[in-house]
Amino acid sequence: MITLNINGKQHQLDAPEDMPILWALRDIVHLTGTKFGCGMAQCGACTVHLDGQPIRSCVTPVAAAVGKTITTIEAIQNDQVGQAVQAAWGEIDVVQCGYCQSGQIMAATALLANNKKPTDADIDAAMNGNICRCGTYPRIRAAIHAAAEKLA
Repeated sequence: MITLNINGKQHQLDAPEDMPILWALRDIVHLTGTKFGCGMAQCGACTVHLDGQPIRSCVTPVAAAVGKTITTIEAIQNDQVGQAVQAAWGEIDVVQCGYCQSGQIMAATALLANNKKPTDADIDAAMNGNICRCGTYPRIRAAIHAAAEKLA
């Protein structure tokens, strides 16, 4: 048994230590907001926070999260920065198909938690590797700037 802190709650999981966090979240804990994209940590759809840092849950084993805190898209609204990001996403109308957006929001929230006034270059660096097949990158950048303004 592995104990993980997910969204502020302790979960006992009957899972092998090398199981990716993504599958523990989706298949065992039934938190399906974190998406499977590529399975190789290259698309960002599976992004969650591990102790506040964005990670690719498709390649990070559950053993790496023991004693740490996992935050998923389901709990991001419990954080002031997460609230601002989600509000900006709606106001700017970022979402097109929406599949990548939980990973995009998680990456954007981690950026703004550490950088309250990011430049376009800061945004590009933080969001690098979060792929949007619909090409909503200009709206994502605009929403991040809008969320930063709300937080200022």
